[in-house]
Amino acid sequence: MRAFEYHAPANLDEAISLLQQHGESARPLAGGTDLVVQMKESATKFPLPSHLVSLLRLPELRGIEFSDSEGLRIGAGSTMTEVAESPVIRERYTAIAEGAALVGSIQTMNMATVGGNLCNAAPSADIAPPLIVFDAEAVIVGPSGRRSLPLEEYFLGPGKTALAPHELLAEVRVPVPSAGTGSAYARHTPRKQMDIAVVGVAVALTLASGRIERARVALGAVAPMPVRAGRAEAQLEGEPLSDECLARATDAAVEECSPISDVRGSAEFRRHIVRVTTERMLRLASERARGS
Repeated sequence: MRAFEYHAPANLDEAISLLQQHGESARPLAGGTDLVVQMKESATKFPLPSHLVSLLRLPELRGIEFSDSEGLRIGAGSTMTEVAESPVIRERYTAIAEGAALVGSIQTMNMATVGGNLCNAAPSADIAPPLIVFDAEAVIVGPSGRRSLPLEEYFLGPGKTALAPHELLAEVRVPVPSAGTGSAYARHTPRKQMDIAVVGVAVALTLASGRIERARVALGAVAPMPVRAGRAEAQLEGEPLSDECLARATDAAVEECSPISDVRGSAEFRRHIVRVTTERMLRLASERARGS
């Protein structure tokens, strides 16, 4: 690994100033579960940073908070373990807790942060589809101030986000789910742990008087970025909950994905897994919605 200079700012303004000062030679460092590996193994694939700006001591990026008026706030520096074990997330945003609980080993979960996972912008990121089905917003800070945008607009492609130079993801905001909402997330991997998703599916359904009032379906690892399955959602919203309705939505989700073939699975195999997993998550989310 090439030598680099390590900076430990005490607050967010200082971190942004350091990123401005050192420009393209600087990279922010959170848990390091992605960046440090890249620096060790990928020296020929992209220019290595000569300055690392640590985000670990920044209080503005920490914490998980919830209120019935403001909804859920997840600081970008929150670890996957903190998200997976949060009582309020497990109860009200179950799919988000399930996604966080799948990010690597226990040691990885204790270090990996929500911000790092989202900023890495891998199409297979386990935390992204669950956040998308809850209409999460990314809160971004930088030299020009603070701005927000829907998380589904935050991803621009593999490894690419809407972050401008010297900007940082500060937190994720998630609205309060309506009564009668159930959610679920699952992925398919060759191994149970220490692997990345071949397919990931998140679902959130809100039921009222036996009908599906609101539906969100998001897919991971089957497109250049995590995506909403809008046509699948349209097959669900306003419809009575039934096997036929769920089957139509499942078919639509398969049609909407655009997977590639690689060493981890063919496009045809991934479409099959989308079908199987979407149906399972729709049924599980509907069961949880009825139980809520």
